[in-house]
Amino acid sequence: MKKVVKYIIFALIGLLFIGTFVFLFKNSRPDVIQYMEHEATYSDISRTTVVTGKIEPRNEVNVKPQINGIIAELYKEAGQQVKEGEVIAKLRVIPDMNSLSSAQSRVRLAEINLKQAKTNFDREKMLYDKKLVSDEEYDKVVQAYNQAKEERDAAQESLEVIRDGVSKNNATGSSTLVRSTITGLILDIPVKVGNSVIQANTMNDGTTVATVANMSDLIFDGNIDETEVGSLVEGMPMLISIGALPEYKSEAALEYISPKAVENNGANQFEIKAAVPGSNEHMIRSGYSANAEIVLEKADSVLVIPESALEFEGADTYVYIKGEDGEFTRTQVTTGLSDGLNIEIRTGLSAGDKVRGTRIINIGNK
Repeated sequence: MKKVVKYIIFALIGLLFIGTFVFLFKNSRPDVIQYMEHEATYSDISRTTVVTGKIEPRNEVNVKPQINGIIAELYKEAGQQVKEGEVIAKLRVIPDMNSLSSAQSRVRLAEINLKQAKTNFDREKMLYDKKLVSDEEYDKVVQAYNQAKEERDAAQESLEVIRDGVSKNNATGSSTLVRSTITGLILDIPVKVGNSVIQANTMNDGTTVATVANMSDLIFDGNIDETEVGSLVEGMPMLISIGALPEYKSEAALEYISPKAVENNGANQFEIKAAVPGSNEHMIRSGYSANAEIVLEKADSVLVIPESALEFEGADTYVYIKGEDGEFTRTQVTTGLSDGLNIEIRTGLSAGDKVRGTRIINIGNK
């Protein structure tokens, strides 16, 4: 038993010795470094940027009531088409008490004046029939009587509008009926029957009864960084893609660049817009997230190599060109447009030259 233990100990010591020897031998070997090689070729190159944004209708309006009141009826739902002037909702009026009191007082005063004018008219007519007053005096009394009737009718109509939201003489133009101001699709009706609504005035924006938009005229609305906006001009082509519609891609033309920057997450950005063509195959909804790919610069048939093959020293740029003997020679080059992976070489290289790329393996440590 003791012999077996000794043999095991000797074997472990031997394995440890051999492992140490192999480790020291491998680390004592000289490093043999290999590099990737790239050939300079002619190709097209472009610098692009991707702008994030969303799809919106060009013409979207909030329909608001002309009076204060309570929603009595809703005739439309979100998702329905509506024509300009079509009724969306009906209101039950909540009159302002001060205005109502003033209108009632005006009616009472107008009736008193009309009663007095009628008395004067009857008396004057009796005298006129007997040829006791002149035509001029009679005409004045008739005019005063007619004016009193008009004032009473106007006061009554004003009271009806304040109290009921509509007058008997103008029922078709009732302010209790909330009508669409454009033809389009109803995107949202944020109110329900029974909700109170207020009209827009200098103190508040009023209650939105419905949001209506022309969905046949859509735009892409996004923001681009200030470092890239200088490369944009109106009319530049854009490729629009929508995240919710993976198969949808459409060309568009840049039509608006904001003259003023807005701060977004600490960066200055400029708003851009482009018309989005309609699609018979896809239902494009308002608010879809979208991307716009824009080609900022482009160069056709220029000499390019991978940008990883470059070496920088101060303001100068170098590459290592492979010679006939297989050795690499450091050579200064002039660069041009880059797309982030490949870069244009303007001077210092010829088509077919092989340049040294990144290191791929260290044989000495294997």
